[in-house]
Amino acid sequence: MGEATRRLVALLDLERLDTDLFRGQQPETVRQRVYGGQVAAQALIAASRTVEEGMHVHSLHSYFLLPGDYQVPIIYDVERIRDGRSFATRRVLARQHGRPIYYQSLSFQRAEEGLEHQDVMPEVRPPEQGVDLMTRMAERGTDDGLSKEWAALDVRWLGNSSHGLEPDPMHPAQTQVWIRVDGRLSDDPIEHLATFTYASDVSLLGATLAAHPDTSPRNIQMASLDHTIWFHRPFRADEWWLYDQWSPSASGGRGLALGRIFTQDGTLVATVAQEGLIRPSR
Repeated sequence: MGEATRRLVALLDLERLDTDLFRGQQPETVRQRVYGGQVAAQALIAASRTVEEGMHVHSLHSYFLLPGDYQVPIIYDVERIRDGRSFATRRVLARQHGRPIYYQSLSFQRAEEGLEHQDVMPEVRPPEQGVDLMTRMAERGTDDGLSKEWAALDVRWLGNSSHGLEPDPMHPAQTQVWIRVDGRLSDDPIEHLATFTYASDVSLLGATLAAHPDTSPRNIQMASLDHTIWFHRPFRADEWWLYDQWSPSASGGRGLALGRIFTQDGTLVATVAQEGLIRPSR
């Protein structure tokens, strides 16, 4: 495990302050507001530490309320909504300066057998043929300090509807990237779910701009408004997974982006949805 990955794992290892109350530290960064994937991942860790052994998160739904401040820690307050035999429900409120900045609801389930089906993975180029996302961001002048903050992630951009992907009249705004945590993680499933949650916020909202080649993050005000993940099957976040993204709609200064997560063998392991602000800069 490299130093950047060790820092990420440590960042997600929360301090317990009291029963159901946790504190999350901040990374060293030059950015002005907290990266949304960090808050979502830390909230997931907080909630996971309040459920019985054998309960595994299968979905989380969240809202970003205020921009986070990197200068102070984040306090995570977990509310135990329900503890059943098969399912458990938690709500997490993240606070800074006495104000709520993020809200997350999670559902956990004990493993059980059931019906099985899934979408077929699209045919794509392998990760080795993708473009390093940090290099692409630097070339476009959109780094904003993210290359240091995302140093634990290996992200290979395959293309979008404007460049690199075949046009699809049914889906005018598409993006595809391969991602993995850069370094071997432990075998703790929560570590993989949390680092995946951290990475799931990478590039997803950018898919909403794929149908608008004349725009770029430099002249668009972008901010995540909500974030939802459904976990379908176990997987390792430190092995390549395809982030197949598309945006079915943009209107009213907002864009909706969806993403399917496939492992290299074609297994659909998660689905992500996010709506965000995509307002022309004023």
